[in-house]
Amino acid sequence: MIEGGCFCGAIRYQIDDGQYLTANCHCTMCRKTSAAPFVTWLVVPTGSFHYSKGKPEVLNSSDTGTRYFCSRCGTPVACVNSAHPDNIDITTGSLDAPEDYAPTVAVFEDTKLPWLSVTEIEESPA
Repeated sequence: MIEGGCFCGAIRYQIDDGQYLTANCHCTMCRKTSAAPFVTWLVVPTGSFHYSKGKPEVLNSSDTGTRYFCSRCGTPVACVNSAHPDNIDITTGSLDAPEDYAPTVAVFEDTKLPWLSVTEIEESPA
């Protein structure tokens, strides 16, 4: 079982073990809602995910996207997008073991901040 939750512990979730796509998203909405240069998401089938504690707050961030966050501490936890309604995107930063889920793709690179000159998914030199 993969587990995670928000900073203050009010929201907890579980994900069935499995191999999931991990993507760095450079869209402007991810940047604004996370206050970060990009967000890394674990893309999970909705049937493999459930909240085990608490209920997140809902933000309809666009006509196609709904984001979920903790109303107590503000941690962004999840996003559902109509482009792939059978999946829920989980912020890897909210995972208990984010180090286990290295990003494998980057999306919306057309809006990537120009000072991110080296792609963040390249392998680091040993």
